[in-house]
Parts: sequence; C-alpha cells; structure tokens
Amino acid sequence: MDDVTSPAVIELGVLFTQMGGGLALFLYGMRQMTESLKTVAGGGMKNLLARLTANRFAAALAGATVTAVIQSSSVTTVLVVGFISAGLLTLGQSIGVILGANVGTTITAQIIAFQVYKYGLLMIAIGFFTEITARRERVRQWGIVVMGLGLIFFGMELMNIATGPLRQWQPFLDLMQNMQNPLLAVMIGAVFTAIVQSSSATTGIVIVLAGQGLISLESGIGLIFGANIGTCVTAFISAFGRPREALQAAWAHVLFNVAGVLLWMFFIAQFADVVRSISPVSETLDGAGRLAADTPRQIANAHTLFNVGNLLIFIWFTGPLGRLVDRIVPLRPQPPGVRPMYLDELFLEQPALALDQVRRELVRLGGFARSMLEQALQVATTGVESDVAAMSRADDDIDTIYEEIIRYLGRLSQKEMIEPQPQQLNQFVGIANYLENVGDVMEKDLLAAANKRIRTNLTISPSTLEKLRPIHKQVCLSFDRALAALETGNRQDALDAIESKEEINDLAEEATAHIAKRLVVDEPNRLETFQIETDIIENLRRLNTYTRRIARLSLVTGADSIDSETGMPAPG
Repeated sequence: MDDVTSPAVIELGVLFTQMGGGLALFLYGMRQMTESLKTVAGGGMKNLLARLTANRFAAALAGATVTAVIQSSSVTTVLVVGFISAGLLTLGQSIGVILGANVGTTITAQIIAFQVYKYGLLMIAIGFFTEITARRERVRQWGIVVMGLGLIFFGMELMNIATGPLRQWQPFLDLMQNMQNPLLAVMIGAVFTAIVQSSSATTGIVIVLAGQGLISLESGIGLIFGANIGTCVTAFISAFGRPREALQAAWAHVLFNVAGVLLWMFFIAQFADVVRSISPVSETLDGAGRLAADTPRQIANAHTLFNVGNLLIFIWFTGPLGRLVDRIVPLRPQPPGVRPMYLDELFLEQPALALDQVRRELVRLGGFARSMLEQALQVATTGVESDVAAMSRADDDIDTIYEEIIRYLGRLSQKEMIEPQPQQLNQFVGIANYLENVGDVMEKDLLAAANKRIRTNLTISPSTLEKLRPIHKQVCLSFDRALAALETGNRQDALDAIESKEEINDLAEEATAHIAKRLVVDEPNRLETFQIETDIIENLRRLNTYTRRIARLSLVTGADSIDSETGMPAPG
C-alpha cells in the first residue's frame, strides 16, 4: 500500500470520529445558544415582532432581526404561529416575517467565515464559569449563550482539523469534482441538512471544506442552495401535530425556499461571478492558497446575497403566496364545544410567548364571565327556569377553560424561565382562580337565589329593582376595566377597577336601607323576599371583590418593573 493511500485508509476512522465529534459539538452549541437566547431575549423579540409587522417590509425586517438575534428561524416561526393564532398577524404578513427570517440565518455563516475557531475554548471557559458562578438566572443564561457559541467555534475547529487529510484522499477529491454538477450539489446539501436538522451546520461544514481548498465556490453555492431546501424538513417536523397555522407557516417556508432555489439553480456560474466581484480578494496569494483563503468568505457572501435577493423578489408576492398557502392548507372550522383557543404545547418552549398566549386565553375566559355577569341580575330577579339552566351551562364552559389554563400553566412551570416570568405565571394562576370564582358566585349563589324565588313564586318589587340596577351596572363597569387592564396592561383601567369599591359599597348600602324599610310593607312572604334581595346585593359586592383582585394582579403583570419584595409595581 503506497504512502498516500495507507494513511487515508488507516486514519479514516479517526477522521470520521473528529468530523462527527465536531459536528455534534457544533449542533449542541447551537442548540444551547438558541435555547438560552430565546429565554433571555424571547420576550423582547416577541415585542419587536408585534411592533414591526404593520406591512410586508416591516415584517421582513422584524423577521430578519429576530432570527439574527435568536439564531433560530424555527423560534421565529413559533412566534409567527402564535401571532397568527391570536389574530395579530395575517398569513400574508407572516410570510414577510418568514422571508426575513431566512436573511437572519445568514449571520451564522458570516461569523463562521471569519474563521474565529481559535477563540472557541476561551469562550467555553468564560461561559462555563459565568454559568456556575452567576446568582441571577438571566446572567447564567447569558453564560450558556457564550459557552454555546464557544462550542460552535470549537466544533468548527475540530472539523477543520479533520478535513485536512481529505486533501490527499482521492475518493473524496473525486466526489468534490463531481460536485460541479449543480443538481448533485443541491441534492447532497438538501439530504445532509434534512438529516442533521440544521442549515447552519451544513453551511459551517461547507465553509470549513472551502477553507481547506477542497470545494469551489460553485460547489459551495450548490450545497448552500440544497441546505435551504433541506431546512424545510425541520419546519414540517416542528409543525406536525400543531395548529393549522403552524402547518401554513411550514408550507410558506417550503414554497419560498424551493422557488428561490429553482430560480437561481441554473445560473450558479453567473451568480458565482457576481459574488467574486463583490468579495475581498487575497492579492498576495495565488493558486490553491488563494482559493482556500477567499472561498469561505465568498460562500458566506453568496449565502447572504441569495437570501436577500429572494427576499427582494418574493416580498412583492406575499399576498398571492398567502392565498396559495391558504388553498393548500385551509384553516378548519372550530369543532363544536368550548375549548381553549390560544393554548398549545408548541408555545411551551418559548415561555414569553406561552405566557402571552395564556393572557389571551384569560381575556377570553373573562369574556365568558362578562357575558354571564351581563345577564346575572335579570336572571336572579325576573328570570325563569330556562334562563337559570342557560347560565348554569355558561358556567360549565368557564370551568372547562379554567381547567385547561391551569393545566397549561402547570406544564409551563416545568420550563426554564427567568424573572419576572415565574412571578407572572403565579399571577396568571391567581387571575384564573378569581375568574373561576366569579363564575361560581353567579352559578352557585345568584342562581340559588333565583331558584328560591322561582320555587316560592316571589316577586322583586320595581322600586327594589331600581336600586339594584345601579349596583349591577357599576359591577359590570368595574369588571370591564379589570378585563381591559389584563388585555392591554393599561394601569389606569386597573386603578379605576380597584377604586370602584367605595362607590359600589355606597350603592349597596342605599339598596339595603331601601329593602329594610320595605320590611314593614304589607306584602305576602315579605321576609323571604328580603332575604333573596339581601343575597343578591351581597353577591354583587362579592363579584366586585373578585374583580378588584383581578385588577390588582393585572396591574402587576402589566407593570414595567416589579418590586421583588412586595410583588407589586415598583414606584415611579
């Protein structure tokens, strides 16, 4: 066996071990970095998306920014699905975000192209010691981000070392020669990306191979194109068993990526010439050395130019793309029966978004309670048996949604969260309990008064009704303000609801004095009627008590800063 072949055969196992280990470190570092970034920055990215999606161009900018920061187009897609299901984004706007997300992913390639492998171990050390010494969870998560980035760099260094001997292994050189076929390069890139579930990993390996002078720019572009198709598999896997909005987002991703590759695939040579013309050149080198020095940066630039070019082309067709996706994956009508609208396990991996979804579901639950509250006085004072039965069924709906919210919050509590997310979760549990209590007061107590009135054939006098209506009106108004505070975080609405106690107590005392005077009126069953009227007044006051508690918790969840000692909004 000759000197060239023998080492290649003997060291083949070592080569694949180093490549596999380097790839594993790269993927693990990417996962750790992404998980921690979405923990510490997910809330801010969610707010950025919410603010910057007014039109297709702003949506694309938001998608690019969020993905560049979080370094995961999958997380961006999860955020998009949440906004679609909440009615905050149309499908067309979401496509703009997805287009931008593809541009955001090119940041990884640009960083890798600088060949900063030598800093990997240093960053791992800094990140590790930050994680184990940090007292605050947010600082600890940033330590994991740095360590994850270090693992990415160290994994790249191992792959770079492993690929060195490939320059002398003829079978690999033959394969790289065949890679000049664009279709073959695209297929290899797509299959490899589908297997490793990371287009960034494929891009990283391509840049490493280019740095060894093993592949040309044209071959690298073909592999990058394939990676854009292969990453669609990840989108479909993440959408499996999820809301239809998630499947629509996955299809939008597929249509955009595949169409973009087909648009450029037959012009790779011309595209490579454009990339070379805009990329820096190592004037002092020539031959293989120049190829190894320049090609990594050229591939990173090609990756960015390809995705930016596709964005500029397809951004004008978000409407037609949205309609096409809607035809491929039409939204199904909601099945009969009351069930949560915003809660899905898809969002549990992103606590900031999951909490926002819970807030929306709580507002929806509050809407059910408000409908009951609207009818409560009429049912208690003049309603018939069918009215009582309808209100009882409405409370069953409240109980169903309440139980689902509590279960969802229980699962969310097992996830890694940073302040103030755990506190916000506890506050949402409290709000859910109070909303359920509101339903119970009406179903168990006010309906008990209504049943007693119906059973004994009693009548509430018109003058008493005139005293009860203002109390009921103020209780409803206070509940509306508490619900608005929960939905929008408006402090004034919460404060108005909290301050409603005095006015409602004055009205209740006035009504109580009125029915007390009527005890001397010569009417049949006057004492039994007095007891029912007293129960109604007391229960309206109890409803306001729960409303004020909801408002207090809404005031805290909507606060910019929270006092860790008191759990209330910080002064100022």
